[in-house]
Amino acid sequence: MAGCRLTPDNFWHVRYLLDRPGNQEVQLEIFLDYGTNVGEYPKWQTLFREHQPTALIVWGKNDHIFPAEGAHPYKDDLKDVEFHLLDTGHFALEEYGDLIAAEMKDFLKRITD
Repeated sequence: MAGCRLTPDNFWHVRYLLDRPGNQEVQLEIFLDYGTNVGEYPKWQTLFREHQPTALIVWGKNDHIFPAEGAHPYKDDLKDVEFHLLDTGHFALEEYGDLIAAEMKDFLKRITD
């Protein structure tokens, strides 16, 4: 990935966690369960339309697992949404943790003041 700001050490930190006994089964169960999410979307969309929670969406525009196309529909259902697409992929927090944390703090300050 050109311009990737992830430290190569991240691989080993994650590998250690993934290699724990029993973790492969847990990861597979979670992966297989993702397929049930799509059927839940209409329920979430209805909830958002009815209750209109204020929302902050911060998404990696280059995420191949959760593509940016999945972020945009929130704007259809929510009237008060702050929306940010970052030039990053699936590891947005690792690459832009400080920026995302600042966005979250600013957002929470604005909606609680």
